[in-house]
Amino acid sequence: MAAFFVYVAHCSDGSYYTGITTDMDRRERAHNGEVQGGARYTKTRRPVRLVYHESYPNRSAASKR
Repeated sequence: MAAFFVYVAHCSDGSYYTGITTDMDRRERAHNGEVQGGARYTKTRRPVRLVYHESYPNRSAASKR
């Protein structure tokens, strides 16, 4: 089973976005419009840079964080 990550992204307007994922590289690329996905919030705040992450054994633990 894949690990889940809680991450914090720094947006170009100085704001931060927090989310969870199983693939950090793909998620950063999605937030920056390089692959399908990403969040509506970050779409207008590109470029986005992931600045922090923590690993959890399952989605439930990551979501609680």
